[in-house]
Amino acid sequence: MATELNPVDKWKSIPWRKLRKIVFRLQVRIFKAQKNGNVILVRKLQKLLLSSRAAKLLAIRQVTQLNTGRKTAGLDGNKALEPSQRLALFEVLVKNWKQWKHQPLNRVYIPKVDGTKRGLGILTISDRAYQCLIKYAREPAAEATFNAHSYGFRPSRSCHDIQ
Repeated sequence: MATELNPVDKWKSIPWRKLRKIVFRLQVRIFKAQKNGNVILVRKLQKLLLSSRAAKLLAIRQVTQLNTGRKTAGLDGNKALEPSQRLALFEVLVKNWKQWKHQPLNRVYIPKVDGTKRGLGILTISDRAYQCLIKYAREPAAEATFNAHSYGFRPSRSCHDIQ
């Protein structure tokens, strides 16, 4: 007789290190295929990564637990997701990631130094998770085509590194 884990234990029992390895290996394969100019293989590997359960779980974890803006509410009003809500979001990503439709942005106006305001669109948490998933698939291909000496707007690099 198997006992069903509650959502907190289920979320905590996910092997995050193993999932990171799986996603990283796929990203390395995408990078190498892009370097070799094999566009068809790049697209296939990107689709494989997008459909990967590991990438979806990591994207949800990144958005809901690791990012600095994780407590910013979107239009849906959700700030921090409970483990049960994270698992429900995972099920939504698994079922319809191919037909994803973005929800409207929450528009917030931030005051600037000169007294005017600038607009800022805040995504819902589900849209952030979907965009993170897309980023996992697109970033390795983009990194393969970048100049090796370019330091701005790249992962793990900053303009201070050039100094």
